[in-house]
Amino acid sequence: MNRLKNKSLLIIGLVWPEPKSSAAGTRMLQLIDLFQRQGFEIVFASAAQESEFSFDLKSIGVSTQKIALNSSSFDDFIAELNPEIVLFDRYVIEEQFGWRVYENSPNSLRILDTEDLHCLRLARQNAVKKNIDFQLSDLLSEPVAKREIASVLRCDLTLIISEFEMSVLNDIFKINSKLLYYLPLFYDTIEVDLLPKFDERKDFVFIGNFLHEPNWDAVKQLKEKIWPQIRKNLPEAKMNIYGAYPSQKVLQLHNPNEKFLIHGRAEDAEEVIKNTRILVAPLRFGAGLKGKLLEAMLFGTPSVTTSVGTEGISENEDWNGFMEDDFNGFASKSVLLYEDENLWNKMQGIGFHILENRFKKEGFENSFIENLNSIKTSLEAHRNLNFMGNLLLHHNALSTKYMSRWIEEKNK
Repeated sequence: MNRLKNKSLLIIGLVWPEPKSSAAGTRMLQLIDLFQRQGFEIVFASAAQESEFSFDLKSIGVSTQKIALNSSSFDDFIAELNPEIVLFDRYVIEEQFGWRVYENSPNSLRILDTEDLHCLRLARQNAVKKNIDFQLSDLLSEPVAKREIASVLRCDLTLIISEFEMSVLNDIFKINSKLLYYLPLFYDTIEVDLLPKFDERKDFVFIGNFLHEPNWDAVKQLKEKIWPQIRKNLPEAKMNIYGAYPSQKVLQLHNPNEKFLIHGRAEDAEEVIKNTRILVAPLRFGAGLKGKLLEAMLFGTPSVTTSVGTEGISENEDWNGFMEDDFNGFASKSVLLYEDENLWNKMQGIGFHILENRFKKEGFENSFIENLNSIKTSLEAHRNLNFMGNLLLHHNALSTKYMSRWIEEKNK
């Protein structure tokens, strides 16, 4: 396999990765590992403040750089670094820094990692709040879509973690498939025999970062509509809620008498999930892939979720538990799965099968690097075929540039 020659990668992060806080943090470390395995020297830069939970990137050989918004200091930094590849972590980072990369390191291959389609998540959230049915055509009037799709078009390649979102970009927004690449969350195989068995597990779990609105909404649905029904049938079971950054409104839901327990951040998500009998995720809106559900499969924990939860993970009826959008049915199937050992074992096996066939790590790395090689060796031609991207890059660079320059002067 031919490899990229100048193996330098700059990642510009919206935040410093927190793999123990969110699937986005896990995703970033997966990308870093993928590039490192190909011999890349990586610099991770961000204008965000590090937290006590930020991963120590230097411990894995990644250089770090603090950068500033609306500052020409980045221009000197990127020009001197002149990386082979620049990866923007979410579209808002491309908006801020894309034009500076375009002007000061024009030969750098520009990659956008969407994490998920923000416009899809927000359009669904708006539909839920208005109590109306969501239609994919609603995306065309979603304000964020115009910004997000413009960012996709300005980049040489955009990484998409969900096949469903690939189809949305192709069918709804008519994006050229050569500008998109399907690269989901992916996993190594796990030693199944070492996982706790059915009778060694108990209780229910939900896990998710509470800075992410779909997770807060899901916990409210559990508290108000689902858990009361489950408790009637399983009075000894507990509902354990884990998640980073719980707000006061989340903490107020803690009720030991109802065995509805808010624990906050999970120090070890693997230990929590693999010792629980059922993971529940009543997600009413969202986008991308749900890391909690893939990790449940990895650790042998069947789950009950919604069609939003299964999206991009299973293409058909197969699930390692149940998909149910009606919350009465959600509760009853959660009870059924909790009590039936044979059914539970069958569903656990389906989860292992899904991971093995759709999310195995070895299935993605080489083809991804080959795709980057192909683009890099014909970068000018690749960019010339993307006329709308060139047009947007030209006009956006000018408008964003002068707004940023104005802010920089104003701040002096």
